[in-house]
Amino acid sequence: MRKTKYRPSVLAASFVLGLVATATTVAAEPWPQRPVRVIVPFAAGTDGAARPFAEQLGKRWKQPVVIENRPGAEGLIGVSAFTSARDDHTLFYYSAAAITTLPLTHAKLPYDPARDLVPISSAIDAAVAISVPTSLNISSLSMLVSLARAEPGKLNYYPVNGGSFMIVLPAFVKSEGLDMVHVSYREASLGMQDVAAGRVHVVMTSLATTLPLVRSGKLRMLALSNRHRFPVVAEVPTAIEAGYPQLSFDGLQGFFGPRDMPPERRERIAADVRAAAAESIVADPLANIGFVARGSTPTEFAAAIEEQRVDLAALAKLIGLKPEH
Repeated sequence: MRKTKYRPSVLAASFVLGLVATATTVAAEPWPQRPVRVIVPFAAGTDGAARPFAEQLGKRWKQPVVIENRPGAEGLIGVSAFTSARDDHTLFYYSAAAITTLPLTHAKLPYDPARDLVPISSAIDAAVAISVPTSLNISSLSMLVSLARAEPGKLNYYPVNGGSFMIVLPAFVKSEGLDMVHVSYREASLGMQDVAAGRVHVVMTSLATTLPLVRSGKLRMLALSNRHRFPVVAEVPTAIEAGYPQLSFDGLQGFFGPRDMPPERRERIAADVRAAAAESIVADPLANIGFVARGSTPTEFAAAIEEQRVDLAALAKLIGLKPEH
């Protein structure tokens, strides 16, 4: 029998074709093939934005999308759980702080912010409010600045839950040359009780946290740090409109994937998040608690995070922030 001889070029071509066929097969494999886990570093009951998205994504993917709450340590517990999972059916939902803020406040991190968290899509813009007790009898940021200058050292301020607020609000105080006392609490609920009682004079926190106290008449919102007004409190100006752009900060939250996520899957998930954000069943309830559902492309989300990272780094330098060891 005559033996067939293969030239090197033919062998190489066959090998390449085999690789292409294999890659095509892998790319064609459906995803997800089993339930998807979404790790969220917020406590149950404070993760309201993640759950409606998970429900709608589950319907689109025809697989359960399960929220796993891992709160604590400024989000580090949740980030660590995600980066150590090494599972292509595990996603991460959090604010941009994991990339923008935690590297500024911690000298060592259990993950690489530049590689371990791949931005997929924004999900919401969370409103951030700067508020005062109604007993303070002021109704604008300019009145707050005037009062602080008239009574140096007598007013205090509380950026709730640390993180980005711990950079933005102190930077505002310093840039305005105000003599105010920075107070902090281990439990945010205790701090908010003191705000409501008038023992804390200025607070920066999410609109979702602020609204109940505003509606009960205990707090007054002076401005939102976001670039755009929010329909649920349409009368409240942005910090930029109020003349204090150094207080500008968007509460950016969204979905992240692992470092080896295929680009095609990243784009596909982002498209599904955008579709979910456009549905009234997701957007309307979120709007009532101070969230605007806003999906994006991966490129847009990554660019927004990078812009915020650069801005916060500059503010951290302004206030001389030193990372904790």
